[in-house]
Amino acid sequence: MRILLVEDDIMISNAITLSLKDADYAVDEVSDGKSALTAFSCQQYDLVLLDLTLPKVDGLAVLKAIRKKSETPVIIVTARDSLNERIIGLDLGADDYLLKPFDLTELLARIRAVLRRKNGSAQPVLTNGVITLDPVSHEVSLPLVESLILPSREYMLLQALLTRPGAILSRNELEDKIYSWGEEVESNAIEFIIYSLRKKIGKERVINVRGLGWMVQKKQ
Repeated sequence: MRILLVEDDIMISNAITLSLKDADYAVDEVSDGKSALTAFSCQQYDLVLLDLTLPKVDGLAVLKAIRKKSETPVIIVTARDSLNERIIGLDLGADDYLLKPFDLTELLARIRAVLRRKNGSAQPVLTNGVITLDPVSHEVSLPLVESLILPSREYMLLQALLTRPGAILSRNELEDKIYSWGEEVESNAIEFIIYSLRKKIGKERVINVRGLGWMVQKKQ
C-alpha cells in the first residue's frame, strides 16, 4: 500500500512516516499543497493523509482538486478543530477527519478502516478463501499450516495481491505498491520477493501469468 503524506510540520511528518513504514506502508512525503497536487498527478496512491494548513495551496483546495479526478481515500489530519471546518472537509469528499494531536496507533486504525471500506469489506482481514492476511498482526494463515509473519517486502507484496484477488499486477504496479520515492529498486527485486514468498506459502498460491505479472486466485 502506498500513501501520500501532505504535512508541512517536519517533526509531525517524520513521526507519521516512521510509524507508517514500521506498519509496512510505502510513504511519499510532501510539505505543501502544490507539491501534493504534482505528486498525485504523477503517481497512483492507495490513500492520502492531508493537512489543511499548507503553504502555496490550502488543504481544502487540494482535496477539491483530488475529488475532481479520483476517488482515492483521503484522511484529513489537522489542528483545525471547528465544527464548520470538519463539515466542509467531509462534504468535499474526505473519508475521515482526525484532529491533532492524535495517537499514531489511532491513525493506523483509521487508515485500516478507510482502506477496508474502499475495498468493500467489513472484515479486518484480507483473504481469497485460502490465504488470510491480518493487517494488524501481519500474520499469514493457510489451511493446515501454522501461521507465520512475513518480512516487510513480502507482506507488502502479498497485501497488494490480496487486495485485488483475481487481478494480474505487473512488476511496475507491484513496485509502486511497496517502494517509496528515493528507494533503489533492483531490476529483479520483485521476482526475488515473489520467489521467497512462494517458498513460504506455496508456489501454486502466487500465480505467474507469463509476460503480464502475478496474481492470487479470486475467492470461490
